[in-house]
Amino acid sequence: MNLDERLQNVTVIGAAGKMGSGIAVLVAQEMSKLKFKPENNDKIYRLNLVDITEKALDGLRSYMKVQLIKAAEKSTVILRQIYSDRKDLIENGEIINAFVDDTYALLNFTTDYNIAKDSHLVFEAIFENEEIKIKVLKQLKEICLPDALFLTNTSSIPISYLDEQAGLGGRIVGYHFYNPPVIQKLVEIIYADNTTDELKEIGLEFGKRLRKKLVPAADISGFIGNGHFSRDGLYAMNKVEELKDEYGYHGALYIMNKVSQDFLVRPMGIFQLIDYVGLDVFQSLLRVMRTHLKLEHLNSDLLNKFMDKKISGGQNPNGSQKNGFIKYDKNRPAGVYNIEEGKYRMFDEDWRAEIDKKLNPTNEKFAPWRALLMDAKKMEKLETHFNNLKGMNTYGSTLALDFLKTTKEIGENLIKNGVANSEKEVNEVLMNGFFWLYGPINNFI
Repeated sequence: MNLDERLQNVTVIGAAGKMGSGIAVLVAQEMSKLKFKPENNDKIYRLNLVDITEKALDGLRSYMKVQLIKAAEKSTVILRQIYSDRKDLIENGEIINAFVDDTYALLNFTTDYNIAKDSHLVFEAIFENEEIKIKVLKQLKEICLPDALFLTNTSSIPISYLDEQAGLGGRIVGYHFYNPPVIQKLVEIIYADNTTDELKEIGLEFGKRLRKKLVPAADISGFIGNGHFSRDGLYAMNKVEELKDEYGYHGALYIMNKVSQDFLVRPMGIFQLIDYVGLDVFQSLLRVMRTHLKLEHLNSDLLNKFMDKKISGGQNPNGSQKNGFIKYDKNRPAGVYNIEEGKYRMFDEDWRAEIDKKLNPTNEKFAPWRALLMDAKKMEKLETHFNNLKGMNTYGSTLALDFLKTTKEIGENLIKNGVANSEKEVNEVLMNGFFWLYGPINNFI
């Protein structure tokens, strides 16, 4: 059975979540392309979107409509060709509405897993909890067709383990989209020990149609992206423990967040990134990796203390950022939590100015990430930037260069331990999945 045939009936489990909803949009668009082909006019297409509550599905309905409108607005020329025989559709708005209505008609929203019984392709995008994932995959195995193929969006759980525990006989592949799937170009693809050749071909073909950059990762917990991110975050947390006696927890968190963003020229600081992902998600990631890799050091007392206080970051239903290590005002950092005091220390207090002066006494101006993002000479400018850091000999530059060196070592160890095949793969994941301007394995240090 080829991909076109499998795309006639697809199910997304966990469809109302951050990842599942994006996957649903991508699949809906691909199904629409097939449905609109003249030779497929008589075929029935169904995309089953499954989640656990009706409230979650209501949010998904709104999200799907908004995203389909956006997709249609970018494709009006193509849609005019598709609807060329519809003389009643004249204005772009009418064509866009027709596309949204026709695509929306393919969708089934439900809390009932049994709707997956006729699906030949099933995407699993539930919370990163291996016990729940295995339970769901076992249920789906009993419900679905014997030839159904499963694509799991797990970001850390070994695929061979899921395959063995759920008894899928090689009919599962790791298909790790990055958030948000509608925008992010990267997908890590991970094969189990016995993933079928058919599924490998389907996964590659689907990624090609989505115009995603597929990067293979070995079936080792954490894979490339989170294998690096988890250790990068742990390094920053361990530095906070070192610095807290002199600067307090709030000051130490602020220092490592600022160094990683401004001095290392990243899109956001390391603790802002962990807040965005969610402290609970990061903790779960560490737990999974610690279990499967048998590495007890993949743990953080600091992170656990925040979780004990129910400070978990992540996003609100409207997309706004929840408070985590950092307090946010209109999605912008406004303060840092001091766990000893049990409160946020705001940026408008005197403590921040003193730390900024210690980090960068000459008030050196660094080009921000956004200014270099589309700059054709960004690599030259980055090389100059890091050469300048080497010559500054300040507290901030020393911390930054140590962080840069550690980040490189983490990337090199992913190759040494067989998670990635090459420097190129490690750098591609961090540059595409995390929007870094440069890969962690570089000649800057």
